[in-house]
Amino acid sequence: MSPEAILTFNEPRAAQRAIRLVFLANGTIFAAWAPLVPLVRERLGLAEATLGLVLLALGAGGILAMPLAGGLVARHGSRAVAVTAGFGFAAMLPLLPLAPSGPLLALALFLFGATGGLMDVSMNAQAVAIEARGRRPIMSSIHGLFSLGGLLGAGLATALLASGLPPLLTTLPVALGGALLLAAQIPALLPRSADRPGESHAFTLPRGPVVGLGLLGVVALMAEGSMIDWSGIFLTQERGQALRLAGLGFAAFSVAMAVARLLGDAVNQRLGPVAVLRGGALLAAAGFLGAALLPGAGAAILGFVLIGLGLANAVPLLFSAAGRLPGIAPGTAIAAVATLGYSGLLGGPALIGFVAQAAGLPVALGGVGLLLLGVAMAAGLVRR
Repeated sequence: MSPEAILTFNEPRAAQRAIRLVFLANGTIFAAWAPLVPLVRERLGLAEATLGLVLLALGAGGILAMPLAGGLVARHGSRAVAVTAGFGFAAMLPLLPLAPSGPLLALALFLFGATGGLMDVSMNAQAVAIEARGRRPIMSSIHGLFSLGGLLGAGLATALLASGLPPLLTTLPVALGGALLLAAQIPALLPRSADRPGESHAFTLPRGPVVGLGLLGVVALMAEGSMIDWSGIFLTQERGQALRLAGLGFAAFSVAMAVARLLGDAVNQRLGPVAVLRGGALLAAAGFLGAALLPGAGAAILGFVLIGLGLANAVPLLFSAAGRLPGIAPGTAIAAVATLGYSGLLGGPALIGFVAQAAGLPVALGGVGLLLLGVAMAAGLVRR
């Protein structure tokens, strides 16, 4: 075998390993913030309503930065943007617990969200370029590494806090480790020439199939957001569980999502993206409706497991489909879909709160299940 053939054979494998570790670093850094929220709130003396407004800055930073990612990828390449934004993302983490006031914490969270949003779009653009050079789908398992990173980051930060370390010393090892992990992947990631040059990179308002994919992303990420913000409240308020067990529902959801993402590529290769998205949406809808309608905490937790299994591959499939759209660069298309989709993650839980106030939380969560039936009906948009 010639040296050129060996390089061509090995490059996708090395790049696939590298992008998985980039996603792992992203998930670890992001999740390390979650255990710090109660401590920061207590130190700054923030009321619940004030904390809610401050936390909105995280999502706002991401949504405002995502549309810029396509142009940055065009000028510098997805590798450079992903790694540079990742360094900024890691650097912001230790600054969050140091914020001396609510407004400065909001500013730090805005920058944390902005660097995370740039990294999110560019690393997905890099993943699409890598997937195009291989022989089988890889997006689901790549996102599975993000989910594993989330479990790792939250678990590590919790363990360090439990050992008595202050928040700053809790975040420093995570940030430094994430930055070093990112730096080590630079040689194996694909260069700028892999980002489909010659196609439109300019950000435009979403239209055509981008809108359709983005709307499916709105529902999928709204459903994910409802698990983050409302699963614990549902278990304690509606199903009578003790506060110390409130996290069981989200833990079950998270583990199910991580497992399904790691297995998702094989299922996608066998069944195709349309069947995977449609079946997953139906499974998640059954989880929401079952949790809302059936009594008992056990039924609710089982419903959350079904939701995790069903939603696991939705976002990877939508990003992969966006990255394959003709006439528009992957970074630009993914940025548009991500911007629409993450608006569901940001605004969806608040909408659920309004519906829950008016009609009850089971009705609100059941409504999300009905929206997922619409995703199942429109699953053909991810056809290869």
